[in-house]
Amino acid sequence: MAERIKIAIIGGGTAGWMTAAALASLATDRICDLVLVESEAIGTVGVGEATIPAIKDFNDLLGIPERDFMRFTQATFKLGIEFSGWGRQNTSYIHPFGTFGDTIAGSDFHQQWLRFSHSAETKPLEAYSLAVQMCRHNRFKFPGRKSGEDTIATDSRFAYAYHFDAGLYARYLRLFSERKGVRRIEGRITGAQLNRDSGDIEGVLLKSGQRIDADYFIDCSGFRSLLLGERLGVRYESWKHWLPCDSAVAMPSERNPELPPVTRATAKAVGWQWQIPLQHRTGNGLVFQSGLMSEDEAVTSLQQSLGGHSGSGPRVIHFEAGKRSCSWYKNCIAIGLAAGFLEPLESTSIYLIQSAIAHFLALLPGKVAPPQLVREFNRQMDLEYERARDFIILHYHLNQRDDSELWHYCRSMNIPDSLRGRIDAFRKRGYIEQYRFGLFAPPSWLSVMMGQGLMPEKTDPLSATVDTTLAQRTMAEQFEAVQQALGTMVSSREFVGNYCATAPMETAALETTK
Repeated sequence: MAERIKIAIIGGGTAGWMTAAALASLATDRICDLVLVESEAIGTVGVGEATIPAIKDFNDLLGIPERDFMRFTQATFKLGIEFSGWGRQNTSYIHPFGTFGDTIAGSDFHQQWLRFSHSAETKPLEAYSLAVQMCRHNRFKFPGRKSGEDTIATDSRFAYAYHFDAGLYARYLRLFSERKGVRRIEGRITGAQLNRDSGDIEGVLLKSGQRIDADYFIDCSGFRSLLLGERLGVRYESWKHWLPCDSAVAMPSERNPELPPVTRATAKAVGWQWQIPLQHRTGNGLVFQSGLMSEDEAVTSLQQSLGGHSGSGPRVIHFEAGKRSCSWYKNCIAIGLAAGFLEPLESTSIYLIQSAIAHFLALLPGKVAPPQLVREFNRQMDLEYERARDFIILHYHLNQRDDSELWHYCRSMNIPDSLRGRIDAFRKRGYIEQYRFGLFAPPSWLSVMMGQGLMPEKTDPLSATVDTTLAQRTMAEQFEAVQQALGTMVSSREFVGNYCATAPMETAALETTK
């Protein structure tokens, strides 16, 4: 039997406890001995409350009961993100977790929509997306199943994620992990000892004098990057020239009784504001560029937009978009903010944690990692970060606002070649490459590019070979199917109330645990 691997997770929060929960559930104690070191005296960023559908896959894989998790974390459902003012200042579009229509005679739906977009019978593109219409009308139901081998039912063409309290999610995962045998050590790390020959970390030292030894150290220490950045000296690659916003102020407010299944991101003069509906409160924040707005101005702007009904005082966070030059170096693997940071515009932070965990598990080495596995992990994580980065840059670069230096700069800045290629391919003939590795699928790119006014000059030449009558009839049928499916749904508020509502006394009790 192979010798067990000793793994020490440094830091708690969402990253630390997601890692602990996954390793405890999937690697099991027959393979790993797990310990997590954290200090109650060190806070976590903990403002992330919006997710993408991959989080449901993560919870399901670990066997976490959805209803139980949603009650504990005060969660609501999420079907997409509404972007207001990102194209022109009076525009709004939704990036849904679902498709826009279905292929017609093998041709992508958006190619047929473009072909007939000037026809009076053709509806706006979002009218053919059930997920968008559910967001617009505050409706929810669980996705249906495929109706046949070759036919996909309209109500199965979407997925869902959650809005939840990130602090409560970390607490939930801690309880979950400890039940599975993860040992937690309370303590503040004061240093790390390196092997003279290999440069690997041999152990971390706690303020109490205790030393924690392990084969691998997973750095979940947040922005500080205590092990990978500070101790091992892995440099940070800044992307602030592409993503110049460097600060955020966060503040909760009263709950939205409608519990809409959508995150809202509203562009402002020097940044953007988020709004996230939870069962017990609304999460709010303003992301901004500190060179154009002071902290006091940002706090005042956010407070005014909330009408003065804030749940607690503001919390200011400073950051720099970018990533470490590698996520795995020596025997240290950084996960979460210790590895890199992208602003929360597309709710990618928890996904990048999840992705790092998945890649580490897939490549799980013995007590000593072969260099090939380390290189492969870093290659995969570089792709994950860079493709998420490009998608976020896309929003800024395609803006048509004229109210501040920020938006002028983003519109005219040089962008990564990888993103320039995707924009040019879409502009020429509506082509969107399907990533083999990477988060965002073609419907996501389509929603942002067309939502912010980028229209293809031509369509795919093959789209014109589809019979005109067939194409228009099928489009009409798909629109009607969306309307019919929408008509069978209850409100998001009613669905949450019936499925996972938390009683008022329960809510108060949970708040005292934070």
